[in-house]
Amino acid sequence: MRLSLLLGRRAAVALSLLSIAGAFSPAQAQTADSRPLRLIVPNQAGSGVDAVARSMSNGLATAFGRPIVIENLPGSGGLIGTQQIVRAPKDGSVLGMVSSNHVINPFIYKHVPFDAIKDITPISVIASSALVLAVNPDTVKARTTREFIAELKASPKKFSYGSAGNGTVLHLAAEYFLGEAGVQAQHIPYKGTGNMITDIIGGQVHFGMLPLAVAAPQIKAGKLRALAVSTSSRSPALPDVPTVAESGIPNFEFDSWVAIIGPAGLPPAVIASTYQKLRDALATKEIHDSFVAQGFTPMTTTPEQTQLLLVSELEKHGKLVKRSGATAD
Repeated sequence: MRLSLLLGRRAAVALSLLSIAGAFSPAQAQTADSRPLRLIVPNQAGSGVDAVARSMSNGLATAFGRPIVIENLPGSGGLIGTQQIVRAPKDGSVLGMVSSNHVINPFIYKHVPFDAIKDITPISVIASSALVLAVNPDTVKARTTREFIAELKASPKKFSYGSAGNGTVLHLAAEYFLGEAGVQAQHIPYKGTGNMITDIIGGQVHFGMLPLAVAAPQIKAGKLRALAVSTSSRSPALPDVPTVAESGIPNFEFDSWVAIIGPAGLPPAVIASTYQKLRDALATKEIHDSFVAQGFTPMTTTPEQTQLLLVSELEKHGKLVKRSGATAD
């Protein structure tokens, strides 16, 4: 994903959207409402996306002037919860928080009961996170990405990598790395990250493209060795770890992200008002620091930028799923 590139493009459109946002007062955008704002999270409680939602709930309540109720509706890789988002009233009373899986699911599930682009209203990508190419320091000799690629080429059937399941972001990121490097490794899918991390640390699996927030403590403790981060620039959490692009695979970039969406058909005034209130909430130090502590980079893409980004991500992940041969478990 080219988040940094897209954020720098179409400045005129972004400015016009901001002007629209400022042109509507809250009274014009949506009637004052003391009812709770429902924020549907298609992930289980305790997940990374859920943690993001809960860390910003107080700030959202202040910005929106109404209570925020977070509803976890996990299942089928996020399809169950997202289906409720697309069926929600078209008045801004229900929003959804989705992650990169939103643009992966159409390619790994045989039946998706909605269109990932046409059946939603994009509001904003609010955070992105690097993944870390991390290896077991006892079973992998390499100390750099270049050395690791050479090690993989020398023993193509020896190495295995873990992921949080077939078709997940971690699976596709690893396949993207292997494909760009021209090497192979055996995929070991897990149901979530917990057991996967444990097995990489234990040496049962050799490496993985791991979530920054989960991997960083293990890297700092010496239980994992970080070779590179997946983003276009280095992570403040691991400033001494180079990017994959710096390490011999030019233009490599892969982010995981979190976005706020609504059902298709939200009125322009509601979109503008909702986007502006999100900007207000995310500008607070409390939410900014909370995101950073969780390994996320805070941001607020405009609805226009978010639309472009989702379309771009859908195309990219479709190609990665095809390359990997992934299907839903």
